[in-house]
Amino acid sequence: MRESLIKYIMSINQELIIEAGRTERQYWQDIWRYRELFYFLAWRDILVRYKQTIIGIAWALLRPFLTTVVFTLVFSKLAKLPSDGAPYPILVFAGMLPWQFFANALAECSNSLITNANLISKVYFPRLIVPASAVIVSFVDFLISGMILLALMIWYDFVPSWRIITLPIFIAIAFTASMGVGLWLSALNVQYRDFRYIVPFIIQFGLYISPVGFSSSIVPEQWRWLYSLNPMVGVIDGFRWAIIGGDIPIYWSGFIISIGLVTLLFISGIWYFRRMEKTFADVI
Repeated sequence: MRESLIKYIMSINQELIIEAGRTERQYWQDIWRYRELFYFLAWRDILVRYKQTIIGIAWALLRPFLTTVVFTLVFSKLAKLPSDGAPYPILVFAGMLPWQFFANALAECSNSLITNANLISKVYFPRLIVPASAVIVSFVDFLISGMILLALMIWYDFVPSWRIITLPIFIAIAFTASMGVGLWLSALNVQYRDFRYIVPFIIQFGLYISPVGFSSSIVPEQWRWLYSLNPMVGVIDGFRWAIIGGDIPIYWSGFIISIGLVTLLFISGIWYFRRMEKTFADVI
């Protein structure tokens, strides 16, 4: 499969004059030119993920479901934390969905360039395609996991409010956050291989400091601005506000801080990735 990819890219390069110091406009034109490579890489990774597995696609359902069960038992039954008027499993899973997407995207993006080292070192194509395709693979898992949320709503006879129509906005924000941090980690992992050990720690630590198993309403008001420095706080609160509605609050000042950080991470991630991209073939 890798050899066929190389031949395909070379066939495109035969029609493309690669000049030194290509402008940003030409670079984004190249990304559109190689769009079929983007689709191919994403589809290949999706097939590889579920090929020769015992329960196949159910892996995308089992992990968030079991995590939701544990969080519900710990935070609802033992800690007796409030659910803001919604069934606690739905509260947890509405936060688990964007977090799982973000965590999977970081894991996939951080290793994406290393995994495709043979392609990167042999032929030219916009390297941004590689981590972007990795985020798409995680997004497929996100869509599959969404079936659990639908099942929970049916089980608890829970009907979402009109706010559900705003959900695509928060999905786009989650996608932007995943892409921004993923670009940073993928570029850093090429330069410093220790990041393959740091990324799991970031994901585990981030799970504890993000409002996945509990509502942000338990955070004291005086600490909310500091708490909102975690960009996933705004994303998760936005998901809950859109999915659950009702008594679920959204703290707009903290939300704006989180969205500002997501935007900063996305823009700076593209900038750093593009800055380091010319060295990937030599370093990798």
